[in-house]
Amino acid sequence: MILAAGYGTRLRPLTDTVPKPLLPIAGQPLLVWQLRLLREHGVTDVMINLHHLGHLIEQAIGDGSPWGLRVHYSYEPEILGTGGGIKQAEAFFGSEPFVVLNGDILCNLALTPLLSWHRMRGALATMVLREDPNVWAWGAVEAHDDGRIVTIAGRGVTDPPRPEQQCKPYMFAGIHVMDARLLRHCPRGQYSSILDAYVAELKRGSLIAGYLMTGYWQDIGTPERYAQAQRDVQRGLLTGCHMLREST
Repeated sequence: MILAAGYGTRLRPLTDTVPKPLLPIAGQPLLVWQLRLLREHGVTDVMINLHHLGHLIEQAIGDGSPWGLRVHYSYEPEILGTGGGIKQAEAFFGSEPFVVLNGDILCNLALTPLLSWHRMRGALATMVLREDPNVWAWGAVEAHDDGRIVTIAGRGVTDPPRPEQQCKPYMFAGIHVMDARLLRHCPRGQYSSILDAYVAELKRGSLIAGYLMTGYWQDIGTPERYAQAQRDVQRGLLTGCHMLREST
């Protein structure tokens, strides 16, 4: 699922007439970069949630066939947030783990090893993490050195780590793999954050894993970062970039 319903407020006036996922990067909408990434790693069916200028996204992407995909849409008359938006599309996912991407990130994360690692760990969900010098400004996700997440933006497990464990803060990269059971914490038809569901499961003792990535990643959330992403693609930083480093 690609989360594409937001207003892109910080990118106005660009997003007054173009939804953020359709902003062009090297001549291709950001959303197309994401669809190609998904298809490269064997994804065949994609759900996209829509609200702000959603009709333009559907017009541009259609049924997804140009990229070898079957694209489906979930319309939100009122924005439901990351939790409510995923909850509304719950029937689409079935019983298999599924990938969720924020619609405003550009990267070339190797999804196939990520999915394999998620299954191997048996986690309820896996959050893709990255190191960042401004990690606390993003709302840090703290994880043990074995990959087990303990807090998200200061909320979660209250027991301190054992002496043999180390805990380190990371930035959430806006990519996750999750089991549909996580959605039991999201009220249907109401606004909610998926991070609240994560925190609820942490407090229950469920395994929420962190998967550490390195390499190119950019959030297209501000004019400055959007311009930087375009420069990075022109410099060739996105292609041929090895994004994977597994948590131990």
